[in-house]
Amino acid sequence: MSRIGRMPIAVPAGVTVDIAENNKVTVKGPKGTLERVLPSEMDIKLEGAEIIVTRPNDLKKMKSLHGLTRTLIANMVTGVTEGYAKTLEVNGVGYRAQKQGNKLILSLGYSHPVEMVDPEGLESVVEDQNKIVVKGIDKEKVGQYAAEIRSKRAPEPYKGKGIKYADEVIRRKVGKTGKK
Repeated sequence: MSRIGRMPIAVPAGVTVDIAENNKVTVKGPKGTLERVLPSEMDIKLEGAEIIVTRPNDLKKMKSLHGLTRTLIANMVTGVTEGYAKTLEVNGVGYRAQKQGNKLILSLGYSHPVEMVDPEGLESVVEDQNKIVVKGIDKEKVGQYAAEIRSKRAPEPYKGKGIKYADEVIRRKVGKTGKK
């Protein structure tokens, strides 16, 4: 049995979960509403204050969908209660970030500033010019937008210049040595 799939999902107070036909799950909470259509093979039940996901049989596909389905629902519940945040750091001389309305403006050593508009439901906050925090209730969208920001100038291995995740470790390389 899937260890993760077997665990029940606790539904905190103030969160309502609605399971419609075709496994369309809607989760409403203090931070907003998320809805998602999950694999129809899985059996999702709301029992009291917890959600239980069961699978019809032990085929490999069903086993993998079991854990996935449970995790997706758990992420939705966490999103509407606490929300998600990803922190990025901008490193490099003259590299900086600033916010203008819902636009994120990045100076990354190109001949022009890079402008990015925050997607709907997400918010980016700039702290002291070199820290960007992406916040939202959908874990997938937060991670995707953070990855898009990072891709504008990924960190390089020699000086570590570029945009990196706060918890990312860059493997550094030794530069070239001069001839004597």
